[in-house]
Amino acid sequence: MGTLVYSSADFAGHVTPPGHPEQVARLASVARAIASVGLTPVEAPLAEMADVLRCHPQSYIDKVAHTVPTRGWAALDGDTHLSPGSLTAALRAVGGMAAAVDAVMAGRATNAFVAGRPPGHHAETATAMGFCLFGTVAIGAKRLLDHHGLSRVAIVDFDVHHGNGTQDLLWDEPRVLFISSHQMPLYPGTGAAQERGAHGQILNLPLRAGSGGAAMRAIYEAQVFPALQAFQPEFILISAGFDAHADDPLAGLNWQHQDYAWLTRRLLDVADAHCGGRVVSTLEGGYDLEALEDSVAAHLGAMKERGQ
Repeated sequence: MGTLVYSSADFAGHVTPPGHPEQVARLASVARAIASVGLTPVEAPLAEMADVLRCHPQSYIDKVAHTVPTRGWAALDGDTHLSPGSLTAALRAVGGMAAAVDAVMAGRATNAFVAGRPPGHHAETATAMGFCLFGTVAIGAKRLLDHHGLSRVAIVDFDVHHGNGTQDLLWDEPRVLFISSHQMPLYPGTGAAQERGAHGQILNLPLRAGSGGAAMRAIYEAQVFPALQAFQPEFILISAGFDAHADDPLAGLNWQHQDYAWLTRRLLDVADAHCGGRVVSTLEGGYDLEALEDSVAAHLGAMKERGQ
């Protein structure tokens, strides 16, 4: 069945101010990575508003829409900016996620990657933050549960920053196991191990700055893979942030692109064992352009290898 990749020219329409790390140039790095593993993207559709409403109230959607400027930039918070094309880009990211989970559920692909921006895992129920507007991966989980009728969906977030938005959106959702590994202390300041969710379905794994890929591998072997195996997910979603890389300017976990290849293969092993290999991954962070390209290529190469 293979691996599908969703992208869109509209992702370049989300333009951030000069010097902002979440920049349009990230797309070129991701595009080179996609091409290097021999995959060709398909168009990410615009989201249906019903999907956004699975996680965000209409009042918040209206606030974002009304803040979009006709030119230049508008700010939703200190580091989350809107340009004239930002809302369309964010809706393409959500639409790409919906299309990806639909394709994998229908058997048109074994797994899929949404190469979209802006990222989503910091967006809380009614708050934009951390470069994020809508909770893309959480919306994907809710679509799997409420549209496709699944009972157990797992989300693994290996971005270097805690997925506070995903946690907020799914705090009361017993059908989703949310696992986040992240550097701590670091923005946004959440993600302590004692934050467990309303049903004990959240697993936060803080990592020390400088701890490197070996520490990541050890904690995933000791805690993440056993938690996934016990949960027996019917589908796995990945918040794929690549800013734990040693060259990334925003953090310091010191991973290498080989760590992303290893981690992706091990998550695919769990998916093969419990949910027929069904995995959808969506781009989150990653701000050194060369490291981003290498890491996405490692991630996608593993997915393509398994999807064949």
